[in-house]
Amino acid sequence: MVKTAIILAGGLGTRLRDAVPNLPKAMAPINNRPFLEYQLDYWIRQGINNFILSVGYLSDLIIGHFGKSYKGASIKYNVESEPLGTGGGMFQAAIDLNEIFLVLNGDTFIEVDLKNLYKFHLQSKSNWTFALFRTSESDRYLTMEISSNGQIFSSNNEQKESSGLANGGVYLIDPVALNLLGISSGDSASLEDQLIPNLVSNGGRVFGLECKGKFIDIGIPEDYYRLSDILPISIE
Repeated sequence: MVKTAIILAGGLGTRLRDAVPNLPKAMAPINNRPFLEYQLDYWIRQGINNFILSVGYLSDLIIGHFGKSYKGASIKYNVESEPLGTGGGMFQAAIDLNEIFLVLNGDTFIEVDLKNLYKFHLQSKSNWTFALFRTSESDRYLTMEISSNGQIFSSNNEQKESSGLANGGVYLIDPVALNLLGISSGDSASLEDQLIPNLVSNGGRVFGLECKGKFIDIGIPEDYYRLSDILPISIE
């Protein structure tokens, strides 16, 4: 079973800056607790006991808050001396991993049964498996076109249809996939705009599983302000 998760928490959070000044997005307070605590709680309950936090902007605030452990789980840090983007940060954090690992966006949450996602990942012989959610905001999220068996054959940031399956920001990745991404440690890259297309074009087996639980995105103030009612139900 999966034991290690990388959380991408290095973004500048410019869209959320007016609502949450002087904090990394992942530390945005919800009911007097950082959003990142809810994330850790949820995945610890599903068996994750090693976390690598990929941090950059105001990283000292995250490191100072969590230290080396949280509720029995170990925490390590991949500190970006300069912004590497979601793809570059993930790659650098994962470079020494040799077992299937989980990757999580630090500013979104989707309800996922990790055992089911892992089972699907193994049965599909996937290199990279996405937790997908159905959205009517295809202009906002990276949508995926999938075959009947769940294999992803394209992704589109400019989807014209009004609804579709979108990237939920939770990934299961086989370390073999790192060799198909076309970047090196220290390179700056976008996970969605560069790594995923590279993986598909280089023959990687990429699959997606629709997850029908709640999806939360704190990336913009309008959604962030609604979370005090939604988030305890979804995560705690």
